[in-house]
Amino acid sequence: MEHSGDVITVLTTDHREVEQMFAELEKLRGTGEEERRRDLVEKVVTELVKHSVAEEAYLYPAARRFLPEGDRLADREIAEHAEAERLMKELERTDTTDPAFDHLLDRFMAAIREHVHEEESELFPELVKYADAEELHSLGKKVRAMKKIAPTRPHPAAPDSPPANKLIAPGAGLVDRVRDLLSGRAKD
Repeated sequence: MEHSGDVITVLTTDHREVEQMFAELEKLRGTGEEERRRDLVEKVVTELVKHSVAEEAYLYPAARRFLPEGDRLADREIAEHAEAERLMKELERTDTTDPAFDHLLDRFMAAIREHVHEEESELFPELVKYADAEELHSLGKKVRAMKKIAPTRPHPAAPDSPPANKLIAPGAGLVDRVRDLLSGRAKD
């Protein structure tokens, strides 16, 4: 989904939307609605991959530039993204009826919730303190633009920092969108 405003508003809105999808996934557990669960997991993965690529392209470099502890924060967040991508890849390969699926999904949701909490309680307040409103709005525009061309599937081996990620993401995004179209994946 697209949101306007500064980078924190854009990313926080994404976080709330993902949390809504997580809540729905939790409600669907044990209902036998496996196709709906698979579709929803694909949608969550799609949104989180686009979100993560945009953060790695613009948010974390801004953290490094503006924040006194920016390198430490950015490195931690990027490491968390890498773990989330590994979990997303495992979820993609695991059938929703496999007993391992619920365990993977629980690990994935816990990791994302912790990551969101850290960003919203540490990184975002620091960014507001050290970056001016104009910069935050500019970053918001860049994040929204990157999400439009970002990959929609996890690519754990892809670069996660500029400039390589900014060069590779659009091509991977195009390939992912073609695959999504042909497979009917994440059709919402």
